[in-house]
Amino acid sequence: MFDSMFHLHLPLLEKIIRPAIVYVALIAYLRLFGKRELAQLNPFDLVVLLSLSNTVQNAIIGDDNSVTGGLVGAFALLSVNWLVMRLLFHMPKLNAAAEGSSTMLICDGVVDEAALKKETMTRQELLSVLHRQSFDSFGEVRKCVLEPNGTFYIEAVQPSADEAQRAELMEALERLTREVQDMRKQLAAKG
Repeated sequence: MFDSMFHLHLPLLEKIIRPAIVYVALIAYLRLFGKRELAQLNPFDLVVLLSLSNTVQNAIIGDDNSVTGGLVGAFALLSVNWLVMRLLFHMPKLNAAAEGSSTMLICDGVVDEAALKKETMTRQELLSVLHRQSFDSFGEVRKCVLEPNGTFYIEAVQPSADEAQRAELMEALERLTREVQDMRKQLAAKG
């Protein structure tokens, strides 16, 4: 019983190389197919990502269903990821090339249709992203950027209530600071 659980059915080197190949291929595919796959914008994208993990499972573990084989495969996959992250950290130009660039989707309330087309997004999907961030329309957005990692950076045209209150408080604090400095000057002149 325990023999089949822990006995490697494939050579150890193959168990290490398989996850490395799949890792590199998946990174290349995700880069090729765009940031949208990372953003998980709709149920279709979620289904693709879930199916993708099941699809590459056999490529990673081969015909080996042993616990040891799974642990070796997981270790190899995590090791490759660790090495790639260290490499990209120490080589910023390679990191920028591998990561890709941001895509401006909205500028001053105007949707860039060409950018949407490039990212295979509809206006409705983009509006849904805005709604999740408490925006009602494109006109409320100064800038919306789809980052290379699939996240959205959204900047409002009007500052939020918190930002407006913070600016008002800073202005009052600056005014009080000036008044205190003037009082000190007056006291110094009298003294």
